[in-house]
Amino acid sequence: MLEKILTELQPTQTRLVAVSKTKPEAEILELYNKGQRIFGENRVQELVAKQEVLPKDIDWHFIGHLQTNKVKYIAPFVACIHSVDSLKLLKEINKQAKKHDRSVDYLLQFHIAEEETKFGLNLEEAEEILQSPEFQKLKNVRITGVMGMATFTEDEVQVRREFKTLKKIFDTLKGRYFPEAAHFTEVSMGMSGDYAIAVEEGSTMVRIGTLLFGER
Repeated sequence: MLEKILTELQPTQTRLVAVSKTKPEAEILELYNKGQRIFGENRVQELVAKQEVLPKDIDWHFIGHLQTNKVKYIAPFVACIHSVDSLKLLKEINKQAKKHDRSVDYLLQFHIAEEETKFGLNLEEAEEILQSPEFQKLKNVRITGVMGMATFTEDEVQVRREFKTLKKIFDTLKGRYFPEAAHFTEVSMGMSGDYAIAVEEGSTMVRIGTLLFGER
């Protein structure tokens, strides 16, 4: 299945984040040995434990809701945090990254689904962050794009509409705040059930777990 997904993604250069949450190290190593290097986790304790024993050239992405008091545990090594939805969280990531003399990439998470259970910003809230004097002082974090999750539904028209919304938000932020920034490129959207639609709508990074590892 890994080869099939990578073949589908290759023409668009969309990157695959293999969502390995709850899966044992042995199964992660199977994909690693086939060439996969980006893995996503949504629990800090589990991510730290896996990072300690698995190969050091894995790019670990944190894709779940992140509490500020947990940032310190992943700041030394995490490659990208997909789920930044407040200035408070961003300031803590910057603080902890500075302690380790590194910069951490992150994505702003947007609420694009009709479901009320998902976290995320709207465009106005994101612009408040980007325009704030505090944001300008953060030197140990780097925004590389946006992330969002579509509604869990079989209505493909709705899913496509929500992905279009996220891409439009990305384009707006790119034009207003990062027109010359080569690093602001990522639109993280699409999972096992809807990644094909996401890629058609401009995703640069899909987060796939079930198709790779089976049901949890």
